[in-house]
Amino acid sequence: MLIFLLNLNNASLADVINTTKLFEINCAGCHPKGGNIIRRGKTLKLKDLKKFKMNTLSSVTDIVTNGKGNMSAYKERLTKPEIDAVSSYVLEQAEKNWQ
Repeated sequence: MLIFLLNLNNASLADVINTTKLFEINCAGCHPKGGNIIRRGKTLKLKDLKKFKMNTLSSVTDIVTNGKGNMSAYKERLTKPEIDAVSSYVLEQAEKNWQ
């Protein structure tokens, strides 16, 4: 494992760690492992993202930025690059079924 980590591009590793931490700090309280503790039917799982037409980068970025319903807006808490990164992370994890 250590040899693998030493061969990784440091910027890529830092990006992964920071994006994961961004999600954990800002999103995981309501969306642990892609779930939703507030509204069970509106998870970050791929089937629900597709069902509610939230399976594109622009749609996820928009809701993270501006919020909607019970979802808080993060435009005052996160920078645009952080919002873009966490939105991409959500879609990537949904594709992997949050594993």
